[in-house]
Amino acid sequence: MFTVPTHARLSAVAVLAAASLAACASSDDATEAGSATNVDVAIVDAWTKATDSGMTATFGEITNEGDEAITLIAATTDASSMVELHETSMDDAGGMSMSEKDGGFTIEAGDTLVLEPGGNHIMLMGVTDPIEAGADVPVTLEFEGGGTVEMDTVAKDYTGANEEYVGDKDHGSMEHSGDAGSDEDHSGNDH
Repeated sequence: MFTVPTHARLSAVAVLAAASLAACASSDDATEAGSATNVDVAIVDAWTKATDSGMTATFGEITNEGDEAITLIAATTDASSMVELHETSMDDAGGMSMSEKDGGFTIEAGDTLVLEPGGNHIMLMGVTDPIEAGADVPVTLEFEGGGTVEMDTVAKDYTGANEEYVGDKDHGSMEHSGDAGSDEDHSGNDH
């Protein structure tokens, strides 16, 4: 029977431990070097308007806590089949119109993007299952450079702003729900 002296066994363990640590360190370095842009944001007052089906919107305040500007370019959620970033502006008739925000929303370092009813928002389209007040509605925010942030929203009942959709996509066949039991088309949406 061959026995390895205790000091040799300890040396082998130390060498293996050092190799493991070195492998972890190089793995972490590779991940950082190859990872997407780090997105440093704070999110407050995040909520989604409750709806039976059709369309609804997500709101909240997203503050860029980083040192450089970031651009929110998209969002996704399991609650709807299609999500768009929308901006709201005054139309020629003096009413409010919403349209998809080309290029997304840029948030300068230290600034806050306010998503609110009657203003900029994240539009959820193709909602098939009811989003009931009090339900959790997670939304993934996607930033230029590949960074993502999970935005946890809670569904709330809300009756509010009336904007008209302006865009080249056919949203007319989709319905947007107001209060429980009332459905409106997107031209008179209620978010």
